[in-house]
Amino acid sequence: VAAGSKNSTLPVLAASLLLQGESKFKRVPGLRDVDTMLGLLESLDSSVVRMGDEVQIRVADSGRTSAPYEIVRKMRASVCVLGPLLARRGRAEAALPGGCVLGVRPIDIHLRGLEALGARVSLESGVIKAEAPRGGLQGAEIEMSGPRGSTVLGTANVMMAAVLAAGTTVLRGCAREPEIENLVAFLNSCGALIEGQGTDIIRIEGVSELRANLWTIPPDRIEAGTLLLAGAATRGKVRVEKVLSSELAPLSNQLLKAGVPVQIGEDWVEVDAAETVPQATSLTTGPWPDFPTDLQAQWTAFATQCSGLTEVQESIYPERFLHVAELKRMGASAGCESGRAWVEGPCALQGAPVIASDLRASAALVIGGLVAEGETIVKRIYHLDRGYEGLENKLVDLGAQVLREVDSESP
Repeated sequence: VAAGSKNSTLPVLAASLLLQGESKFKRVPGLRDVDTMLGLLESLDSSVVRMGDEVQIRVADSGRTSAPYEIVRKMRASVCVLGPLLARRGRAEAALPGGCVLGVRPIDIHLRGLEALGARVSLESGVIKAEAPRGGLQGAEIEMSGPRGSTVLGTANVMMAAVLAAGTTVLRGCAREPEIENLVAFLNSCGALIEGQGTDIIRIEGVSELRANLWTIPPDRIEAGTLLLAGAATRGKVRVEKVLSSELAPLSNQLLKAGVPVQIGEDWVEVDAAETVPQATSLTTGPWPDFPTDLQAQWTAFATQCSGLTEVQESIYPERFLHVAELKRMGASAGCESGRAWVEGPCALQGAPVIASDLRASAALVIGGLVAEGETIVKRIYHLDRGYEGLENKLVDLGAQVLREVDSESP
């Protein structure tokens, strides 16, 4: 069963800053990134109560407007509070997130959008400062695309600022990902007037206030995809239930091209690779509905078990190939350069100690360990906890031999 979506949870929690009354969320995953966001909301004078997978949040009209560096540095999505804070409390400050192992990911599109709504934006000593004009934010036409296309967090951030802006805002070049559609559905359930989600043009009619609501987080398409790829790589049979199968179509189609049998139901997807020799098939990552960059590392691990040459072109984060070096340590015939990786399979992987560099790379190394002969030790597994809730338990339930131990390198 898929857990709640991390990439849907974070902007929805940030959106609670916009709402009057007490917000209630169900199916909230137990992840480090979610804990970081909840801690950030508390630092902004929000009342947060968590009970299992349910969270209640109440936000006052006035309160702190500065997101501290010690929290923002842990998670780039923290920048999503800029738009809601600016719209609700009239000003917002947040430490500049900077780069990461996926390369520098500037937030200039976020800031350009806030400025178009009338905010005064400045950067002082590594801190972004934004202030709404005396009459409040005003609707505008804003171009949201950048050199590498649309931005999911940028679309979410500017859209959340615009919902309380006076007049009409039209965002062009928007991200079309399912996580944006979920955010729009949530905001509309709270009284927002937004249309065009799922397309590259989103139109927002500003309202004077939004009321808190009960919302259930949708299933995590990336976690589900990771489990399906683990099944395909090990020549096993895996069914992931309580998913939105349409959101897994980019992966399902790619698996079918590789010759892996895939069955699809209304709320489940199953792979059964027991009698299959997967064939190499190349792919290019891209914005929705193309193959997601968040499954690229896992696909690269799966490609070690495919017959032939697999080429993977990374169009979103060209630097996102640190897992390739670790797979090579396990015996993979692979390489990468200039935003492109290749794998010549099938590879007889051997268990080895490896180091996770980021969230999705850690999942790729776990898949590599599942197919390798002997014992694989994945270090810095705290990366995995940012986006997977109890992955080792789900793998054990599927028949894998996985043991979690205390990581001495955990921060």
